[in-house]
Amino acid sequence: MLNKAVARLPTELRLLLLCDTRFAALSARQNIPIPWSSPTYPHSPHPHLQTRTASSASSSRWKTRQSNDSYAREAKVAGLKSRAAFKLLEINDKYRVFRPGDTVVDLGYAPGSWSQVALNRTQPGGRVVGIDIIPAQPPRGVSTLQGDFLSGEIREELRRFVVEGQGRPRRIEEMVRREGEGEDEGNGWTEEQLEREGRGVVELERASGQQEGDLPSEGRRSDKKPSQRQADEAEGRVVNVVLSDMCEPWPLVASSWIKSVSNPWRRMMNTSGLSFRDHAGSMDLCHAALNFAFDTLSTGGNFLCKFYQGKEDKALELRLKKLFDKTYRIKPDSSRKESKEAYFVGLRRKAAAVRNEVLGEG
Repeated sequence: MLNKAVARLPTELRLLLLCDTRFAALSARQNIPIPWSSPTYPHSPHPHLQTRTASSASSSRWKTRQSNDSYAREAKVAGLKSRAAFKLLEINDKYRVFRPGDTVVDLGYAPGSWSQVALNRTQPGGRVVGIDIIPAQPPRGVSTLQGDFLSGEIREELRRFVVEGQGRPRRIEEMVRREGEGEDEGNGWTEEQLEREGRGVVELERASGQQEGDLPSEGRRSDKKPSQRQADEAEGRVVNVVLSDMCEPWPLVASSWIKSVSNPWRRMMNTSGLSFRDHAGSMDLCHAALNFAFDTLSTGGNFLCKFYQGKEDKALELRLKKLFDKTYRIKPDSSRKESKEAYFVGLRRKAAAVRNEVLGEG
């Protein structure tokens, strides 16, 4: 049986086994120690056979903590990307951040658990766009971009992607207009499609009646002020919810030798153990997120950002109060007690917010 098993091995492995056997026999006769039998030998006897090194102390602690974490176990069972999903679920249950049909931008979406929750809570008709500097597989149904959000060019590209309609669901008025232009002959929306999109025939007829019977005359059209939504769209403010979890620490479990992966991972403020550094880094990212929210968030829209607590978070809270009707500070129960992370929730963006007062620009 042993001879037959050896005969089926590849030629290279058979030669290696033969050399090992002959050397072992020679060593036994001459009392020569066999080097690769010693556990302290630093290298594998064959270049293609890798020896697994022992886990570091920090890695062992992280594995122990994960195995004892009920939220981490529940996230795995539920098919969620990480335990961070429960933090967003808890915040949304309390403050109702999402509504069906919302357009959501998830800043720092990797590994994607917040995007999963956002997509689920904005259906039917919702759309989620994520951005992260780290290459990651996005959840199904989520549009993503890869880039450094601290770069002005990347922020502008993301804003343009959402404003130009690529990152937004089509509204019911757009479908009605397409049918009015004669595109219903082969290219229009069927009742099944409308049902699947959560709109329905009744809503379609209501919108059609508004377009045909409620349009103002030419003499009055110039005197009518645009609606708040039209004013927002003219300014490029078409996002309903902005999420920022860009400070979220996560373990680098693979490809650590590739600088295009490890350098961005370190830059995105993985917790260093130095409270001031973690706090200052999170403030930079929160202010960048607030700047983006001011430019893209529609009136009545909501904002959620994560930060590490410190002396500068009070100033950020004051800025948020100038932009939103209600501002809350929360540390979810699902957040680890030893962590200094917390979240700001801004509800209902004000229509008359002044840029200089919110962002402090001169």
